[in-house]
Amino acid sequence: MSAAAMQGLAAHRGALLHFLSDPGEFDDAAAYEYFEDGLLLIEDGKVSAVGLAPDLLAQLPAGTPLTEHSDRLLMPGFIDTHIHVPQTDMIASGGRQLLDWLNDYTFPTEARFADYAHGREVAEFFLDELLRNGTSTAQVFGSVHKASVDSFFDAAAERGLRMIAGKSLMDRNCPDYVRDTAESGERDTRELIERWHGVGRLSYAITPRFAPTSTEQQLESAGRLAREYPTVYIHSHLAENHAEIAWVKQLFPWSRSYLDVYEHYGLLRERATYAHCIYLDTDDRHRMAASGACAACSPTSNLYLGSGLFDFAACDRAGMGYALATDVGGGTSFSMLRTMSEAYKVAQMQNQRLPPLRAFYLATLGGARVLHLQDRIGSFRVGNEADFIVLDLAATPLMKRRIANTQTLNEKLLVLMTLGDDRLVAQTYIRGLAVLP
Repeated sequence: MSAAAMQGLAAHRGALLHFLSDPGEFDDAAAYEYFEDGLLLIEDGKVSAVGLAPDLLAQLPAGTPLTEHSDRLLMPGFIDTHIHVPQTDMIASGGRQLLDWLNDYTFPTEARFADYAHGREVAEFFLDELLRNGTSTAQVFGSVHKASVDSFFDAAAERGLRMIAGKSLMDRNCPDYVRDTAESGERDTRELIERWHGVGRLSYAITPRFAPTSTEQQLESAGRLAREYPTVYIHSHLAENHAEIAWVKQLFPWSRSYLDVYEHYGLLRERATYAHCIYLDTDDRHRMAASGACAACSPTSNLYLGSGLFDFAACDRAGMGYALATDVGGGTSFSMLRTMSEAYKVAQMQNQRLPPLRAFYLATLGGARVLHLQDRIGSFRVGNEADFIVLDLAATPLMKRRIANTQTLNEKLLVLMTLGDDRLVAQTYIRGLAVLP
């Protein structure tokens, strides 16, 4: 065995794209690096170098394994900031808006996750789907049952994945079979944090489903846990649907806004991610920005359930952080490429712009920043974990033909996010090892 192989050194050659910062609306060239003929060097599961292939190849130790990816594009793995593992088997259930959809489809499906074996089987399929679609990290809702989190984390740990997950907290306004109490929810959450947070590449998220399904006692409990465990995440839903917002006002008449409920109970801080955030006012967005809390923009879900359009421009004006999310099973695809495509259209519907470069940023480094993981994943920064994907630009005849008629990187990326889906992902690597099922 060569010295290079003993050190776990490996090289991957192909077109390379990663981001250094947000390219914004006008494609800041300093925000990304693109090497048409690039080399990614990995050592012991981490990025050790990235750059032009001719320059780096000359410096490689003899015997270094080299994988040629031909005309394919290498990028950091996609990061999904909001998705539900228990809703895997109910994707494409619909015809209703949010509140009816929860009662008719979601709660009955989630009831089965009291059974660890069922949760584990679904978790394995769910992770296969993420990897097949090029998603290497996700922030995941479990059901109200501890078993749903244990089964998910067991499956993720065996694969060495970087994942965030938490048990839903729901002690009112839901069926008995998916209900906990403020006391049991806090006890279960505390046990799960102690068992899983920071173990390997796993992190825990305190997870009130949304304000209407938690009593004030339970929200106080969630805030207490957030203070006790400052490195733990907070993950919930916010301002998704008009009827939901009216319900929050009825249940919390003292609140200025839906956001105010979470802030009142100490749940608005860094490492807090709120899905949707469609109907926020200017003050809400500024408070989100000041707190460090961020939004998970979920366009396929928002369109499928008729919820509304995420306002990219208003968030940018307020300096509020956000990234992209599939929100399966309200969302209609595990693919971040399909999610980018719908986000682009949502912007178009509001006379706004989501340039392709920025869309891919939001699906990679942007997601890592929302999750405070930019020093570990989301780019080819030296020292980052080597989670990356290989995109086949000739995955379909139409893709191949259309790519051949592009001139710029932006044109190529627009084609990929408009026509792309799971077929585009040729391979997914986790810590430098190919894992695509």
